[in-house]
Amino acid sequence: MLRLCAAFVLALFATPLLAGPAGKLRVVDGDTLDVGGITVRLHGIDAPETGQFCGGNGAPPWPCGAWVGNELRARIEGRQARCEAIETDRYGRVVAKCFVDGQDIGRQMVRDGLAFAYRQYSWDYDLDEKSAAVNDRGLHATGIQSPAAFRQARSAGQAAAADAAAPAGCRIKGNISSAGRRIYHVPGQGWYDRTRVNTARGERWFCSEAEARAAGWRRAAR
Repeated sequence: MLRLCAAFVLALFATPLLAGPAGKLRVVDGDTLDVGGITVRLHGIDAPETGQFCGGNGAPPWPCGAWVGNELRARIEGRQARCEAIETDRYGRVVAKCFVDGQDIGRQMVRDGLAFAYRQYSWDYDLDEKSAAVNDRGLHATGIQSPAAFRQARSAGQAAAADAAAPAGCRIKGNISSAGRRIYHVPGQGWYDRTRVNTARGERWFCSEAEARAAGWRRAAR
């Protein structure tokens, strides 16, 4: 009887606390997936936020967050994935390592410079990131604020998310979408009041529609 109880206890502790999702894969963003209908946050990596821009030091701003998401979709969207669950985060997402054809998705992203090792939670991909940085792969070839620093600055209201004051007589808002499209909004349009001008991302105010068009912006549809 004692042996049976001991065997039961061992089996109980050997059982994973979280089931690992498996199934068809859909990319939500650079480090979040939908696997078989379950939202999964990839363990140990941190990718740029969807609305994050890269650039600086003379390089023009470009939508690196959207680029990473699109690059990941081109690689794995619609494929079958198997995940090893680790925990559940505060947003209710399963935190896991996920694999396609036996390849660790997170490790491959860090190796290719599409994401960073999230050392706050894991050192599994530390050497992969260092290799990518030394060889200027992906994001390491351009100026980028770490995703964690970007989020912290944004939430503190110190990032470039605050609107710049409009110059006198210049009320047209030049906005850059997450996909990199340059669109301007004139007073009275439906999205004018909701649109912010973030000069650190390359957005700007215009004094006339002719000026906006000459700079490469197109008028918003509404």
